Amino acid sequence: MKKYMIFLLFLVMQSSFLQSNAQQKTMPELGVATSFDNDSLLHAAGYSYIEESARKLLAPSVNEATYRQQLKKLKRMQLSVPSCNLFLPGTIRLTGPEADEKVILGFVDSLMQRAKEAGVQIIVFGSSGSRRLLEGQDPVQAKKELIAISRKMAVVAQRYGRIIAIENLNSKEDNFINRLSIVTEIVEAVDHPNFRITADIYHMKMENEDPSAILKAAPYLVHCHIAEKEGRAAPGKSNEDFLPYFAALKQAGYKGRITIECRWESLKDECRPAYEYLQQQLAAAYAIK
Repeated sequence: MKKYMIFLLFLVMQSSFLQSNAQQKTMPELGVATSFDNDSLLHAAGYSYIEESARKLLAPSVNEATYRQQLKKLKRMQLSVPSCNLFLPGTIRLTGPEADEKVILGFVDSLMQRAKEAGVQIIVFGSSGSRRLLEGQDPVQAKKELIAISRKMAVVAQRYGRIIAIENLNSKEDNFINRLSIVTEIVEAVDHPNFRITADIYHMKMENEDPSAILKAAPYLVHCHIAEKEGRAAPGKSNEDFLPYFAALKQAGYKGRITIECRWESLKDECRPAYEYLQQQLAAAYAIK
């Protein structure tokens, strides 16, 4: 009888383990945009990865000695670093008379070379300072210029097997590319496999953009960002409902990653509740019991 009970317990534990693994493979993985110094804390809280700053980790402005030290630290981490945000500094303009193609592509080449060595697959392209319209700029012409330089940046990314994933920002941060629908139009025009989309749900909510925009972006969607609309707080802070957006991700067949990019009051105290809150909403949207 005792052996039988032990066998039953083993079956229950094995079933629970298999269900957990299946759930993780079906639902998007969760990570946090933060310093890799928070590796142990976020690993203990259940997260799968950290999204670091490209300017801190990969940019050519980071001297070689510092880069090498950070690379060693990266290799010792418990969590992976598959993506980086903060791509281009505001001093590098992408459109208008100040845009310098040689400077742009030189910067991108150096960054992508380091991204490959560090194992960072996706570089999130927000960079509002580089792409926002300056006074007097023609938005139609600027869009043409952005598409042209983005195609050339994508060619550089392809050389190193990396992906640039342009994201939507809200109109308080970017007066040019502030809706996911616009991002989708740009990516379609660039028409390059190494130039894809990051759908930022916080910015979508700020612009009252319908979740259906995710479905139109679906063929190019490789990454997501999220935060609550109120105060750009951690998910669960005000119990905001993400289900319509998650349902759209499910319908789009999205199984990539979702990065929390928010203003933490206390990362230590809030990271685990935020993880659990998103896991519950994702499980509901992806119909996982």
